[in-house]
Amino acid sequence: MPEGPSVTRRIGAVLRALAGREPAGSTTTGLAALVDLPRPTVHRLLTALEAEGMVERDGATAAWHLGPECFLLGAAATARHDIAPVARSSVLRLADETQESAFFSVRRGEETVCLLREDGSFPIRSHVLHEGIRFPLGVASAGLAILAFLPEGDRSAYLRSLPASTPLPDGHSAAELEARVEETRRRGFAVNPGLIVPGSWGIGAAVFNRQGEPRWALSITGIEQRLAPPRQAELGALLMREAHVLSTRMAGPARG
Repeated sequence: MPEGPSVTRRIGAVLRALAGREPAGSTTTGLAALVDLPRPTVHRLLTALEAEGMVERDGATAAWHLGPECFLLGAAATARHDIAPVARSSVLRLADETQESAFFSVRRGEETVCLLREDGSFPIRSHVLHEGIRFPLGVASAGLAILAFLPEGDRSAYLRSLPASTPLPDGHSAAELEARVEETRRRGFAVNPGLIVPGSWGIGAAVFNRQGEPRWALSITGIEQRLAPPRQAELGALLMREAHVLSTRMAGPARG
């Protein structure tokens, strides 16, 4: 297997893409498309990772999954980086009060990663988000809330880099994102009106660290009839209230 930082980046990209496909997993061809690498290259990387226990392949479906070594590494890092317990009470309250699916996400570079999901009691649910899924900043409501409140220089640089650095789905051009950012800043919370899956809406609010930076986000998803106006304002206010509570908690001891 070739050595060098480019290989390290490719391995990281494959593992992150695979994490975003759990629990269903992904085929080699699917992963190659996700990371924009040739299929033979991805196959070689997966074979090497399988030998280390980092990935494993389902014999029945041929789908790749994260392996047991990833679980052990994650468990070892939990004591330093696990912020989910701090956010869990907020996510539970949102799911209980709104009856919708509630989430907690973290910013990682130019992406958001869903860390927690709690389903509410409303029987019709959106399955767009799940724990481990990743989206580029600005795509899901959590990422739009974070993007909107980044320092202006960082936000502008990200928008200028599109789409070359981060190809986004239809409806997410730099101009369209810029308009949604301005609306989010005006309202205080972000709205995704079914742009990922038609009919599945999301509302998100940024959670800030002690330096006042948007590091995390709380969000809810549901069908359009449940998240559209006039209930939207009520839900947005609830999200912002809970995000403020969580931001205060996060301003305690430094977190990863």
